[in-house]
Amino acid sequence: MGENVEDYKLIFEKEGVYLHTNAKRSIQETSIPGFIRIVERAGQPALEWSPLEDEGRSAPAVLYSKKDGEGGEEDTNFDPGYEPDWAVISTVKKDREHAPMKDSGQWAFSLPLSELYSLRRARFSLGRNFMVLTSRGGHPLPPLHFHRGGTRELLRALHRYIVLDQSPVDGRLFLVYPRDSSSADFGPSFDKLHILDDGSDIVTRFIHDPYATTFGGFSKVTNFFRAALRPPEAAVMRGAQDPGLPSQPDDEPGFELITCGVELGPRPKVTRGQALVQWEEFLDSEGRVKDPEKVKDLVFRGGVTPNLRKEVWKFLLGFYPWKSTSKEREEILRFKTDEYFRMKVQWKSVSEEQEMRNSLLRGYRSLIERDVNRTDRNNTFFSGNDNPGLTLLHDVLMTYCMYNFDLGYVQGMSDLLSPILFVTQNEVESFWCLTGFMDLVHQNFEESQEAMKQQLLQLSILLKALDPELCDFLDSQDSGSLCFCFRWLLIWFKREFSFEDILTLWEVLWTRLPCDNFHLLIACSILESQRGELIGSDHDFNTILKHINELTMKLDLQSVLLEAEVIYRQLVGCKDLPRQVKQVLGLCGPPSPAEESPDSQSSETERLLGQAEGGAASSHVPSCP
Repeated sequence: MGENVEDYKLIFEKEGVYLHTNAKRSIQETSIPGFIRIVERAGQPALEWSPLEDEGRSAPAVLYSKKDGEGGEEDTNFDPGYEPDWAVISTVKKDREHAPMKDSGQWAFSLPLSELYSLRRARFSLGRNFMVLTSRGGHPLPPLHFHRGGTRELLRALHRYIVLDQSPVDGRLFLVYPRDSSSADFGPSFDKLHILDDGSDIVTRFIHDPYATTFGGFSKVTNFFRAALRPPEAAVMRGAQDPGLPSQPDDEPGFELITCGVELGPRPKVTRGQALVQWEEFLDSEGRVKDPEKVKDLVFRGGVTPNLRKEVWKFLLGFYPWKSTSKEREEILRFKTDEYFRMKVQWKSVSEEQEMRNSLLRGYRSLIERDVNRTDRNNTFFSGNDNPGLTLLHDVLMTYCMYNFDLGYVQGMSDLLSPILFVTQNEVESFWCLTGFMDLVHQNFEESQEAMKQQLLQLSILLKALDPELCDFLDSQDSGSLCFCFRWLLIWFKREFSFEDILTLWEVLWTRLPCDNFHLLIACSILESQRGELIGSDHDFNTILKHINELTMKLDLQSVLLEAEVIYRQLVGCKDLPRQVKQVLGLCGPPSPAEESPDSQSSETERLLGQAEGGAASSHVPSCP
């Protein structure tokens, strides 16, 4: 920078802060990596951003600097490259490589803190933190995306110079006031303003940066996972126990202890069927599907032949009701087409000036543009820079933001849309099929991540009943949280199988047969297929993570589906199946409040044991015994 060191002090610096240029009509990457800094020039503080290739800065003493996280060290060699945060599990680059953007230096800025008027900090569901700053002249700067976290540390560093106050009009907007250094009144606490939550939940951190979380100081990552998944009061109860003893049923309310004492019995023989090849024979004279359950069963047994997918998927995903007539479907198509284009016009008609004042929409657009450019590009429908399939992918996702603005766009949703768009090759139909798919999985993408935590718990419950030895091994290697299955569950194995196999897998899952959680049984099937490779090996947490990730494109779908159904039939045939396993399989509803109380747990266990000699469980048990 060339300044006199005495006139220049570097107060705070953070790498991995990306400036999104929002080049809407350009196919080039619109994110520029750089540094965010707080500096003092001749005693005057300023907030600065400069691109990564700016290597000519001076290096005065750092008065305030902190690595990401709660005391853990950051893996500075990790570079997520050109992948969504949650998808990167096995890419560790020894040498950081950045392709400089042409003329990226034009985006550098230096804003005196006296000119900072407001800031808005938000976080996309399962995405990174971003911050939008506005000067006192009313001009917003491009959104700053914190790919490696660090907003917490930046705000704390700013706190020595400014006071923030929540806007009475917008709860996500914080107005900036200069701090009087001579005053003892430090204004509202940043913690009280609830803007310092930097996603320290280990599930969030694993999604954001799986390898950095694993290798960057979290040698006991599953302990953090368990803490995130366990109710707070359970942790207190555990502290009063002998740490060498196993958990007791009342340690985690609502979850009974599943031990290896359950005799599941032999696994039945199951065969797969042929793909659905006839469609007209299932329609009556008015076009109604005569036997929807028969159709679903055939699809579950063998999928759908490619030439019928475009029609059958619209029923599986709720675009058309199963009992609708051909004439009613024509009317539905007209209505849905009008509704789609009304929503599309909403974002197409937003001017650049309007969008500059809508940081959330800008953020959605930026994420969509980046993800569209890297989704299934090896598929001919999406290959090439001028491919119309990319435009359709972009437009449908932008319109979904209008349809569900609270959720908006989250990384991973482009992976859900691309197979649907490939099959329908129709903008309107693909949109409404996507909404049907999202009705099934939207909770996966919600910011609370409660659904993902619950699914990891449910998967653990199933695996403990199926293979206690495998669970013990994973626990011994700090892998009992099954966090390496996160990507599988988030986007329904989209990255684990070939594109063609995913078409079959998803249509099987869309039937919701034999239970809503069949995708968890598929995960069990894959894990059990790897038990020989895992048990008795010298794998630790890191190599287990690497091994599971490297199964991508090496799994045989039909074998996985077959074994998943075998597992299901074995479980439902068990006469003393634990209640929580039954709940995961949908064989009974959740326990009543009385059943969840401590006084009722022992009687419930006795009742289960007392009926252990009864007949085999039915696959359609309405309630737990």
